[in-house]
Amino acid sequence: MATLRSLAKTLKGAALPVASAAFLAGCVTAPAVVGRATQPPPPRIEQPKVAPPSPASMALRTYYAGVQAELLSRGLMRTDTGAKDAPFSAWMLSANFTRIAFFDEFDSSSGTLVARETEKRLRRWGKPVRVGLAFGNSVPQSKRGTETARVRSFLARLSRITGHPIQLVDSNINFHLQILSTDELKSIGPTVRRADPGIGEAELRSIINMPESTYCQVTYSLNEGSNLIERAFAVIRAEHPDLLHLSCLHEEIAQGLGLPNDSPAARPSIFNDDQEFATLTPMDELMLRMLYDKRLQPGMTAAEARPIIDQLAEDLVGGDS
Repeated sequence: MATLRSLAKTLKGAALPVASAAFLAGCVTAPAVVGRATQPPPPRIEQPKVAPPSPASMALRTYYAGVQAELLSRGLMRTDTGAKDAPFSAWMLSANFTRIAFFDEFDSSSGTLVARETEKRLRRWGKPVRVGLAFGNSVPQSKRGTETARVRSFLARLSRITGHPIQLVDSNINFHLQILSTDELKSIGPTVRRADPGIGEAELRSIINMPESTYCQVTYSLNEGSNLIERAFAVIRAEHPDLLHLSCLHEEIAQGLGLPNDSPAARPSIFNDDQEFATLTPMDELMLRMLYDKRLQPGMTAAEARPIIDQLAEDLVGGDS
């Protein structure tokens, strides 16, 4: 039996069709030139048409640009390691890992997605994570190559950290990553259903009707018998400016690996709704290593895992000094 968890970055995939470049052979022959071979005209490449943004999408672009500017003006959205002003001990790492790995940020048991912290058992992927990246037509072709390279590089980094197979693929996708405008979100329901037929109505509505205070989110499907994650579906808004967009990429992919919660005590970390750090930090990397350490097993409770977590934290940080 599968259950689903939704995780979102707030104020604090079956894939959408991606238009393919069409290669059209020239059908008109150039006039012959004496003493020189006739060369056919080069094939013309038609770029996918970019859908014009709606007034709502344009307003969101302005809004999120303002959000990013405000965060930066306050010294937030940092991309450094935090080593100088946010050192952490083994005890801090252990406590933060427990809060982030063993609790859910949202609860959908009532049929409605509610922001309520709920204790759960340890969850992670057992099978290789095969990420499929897809773009809505609102994303210009000129941006897609750079975005694809960035995602591929980040997935390779996560695979090195966890020791678990994580890669960008074109087929047999089990982690769908969608870059969509607010207009495209409204019609994504059938796509999500094809990607995960068992998704609950609360989770589906949370994707289709994302409020502007939700920057991005990931929903994953869990096998309750094994506590292994089977599928994930992440959505990132196409209206974000670059750093806010990168922050969403880092947090939603990492959360989709099995670190579903946020904690105000986690520092330096992206798993904190204060937005101080925009990109994966050394503490976050250590928590991902702990999550996929073979000494921890999916299905463990926090109480069962605590002695192992404490030992892992001491091994990684080098004691509690």
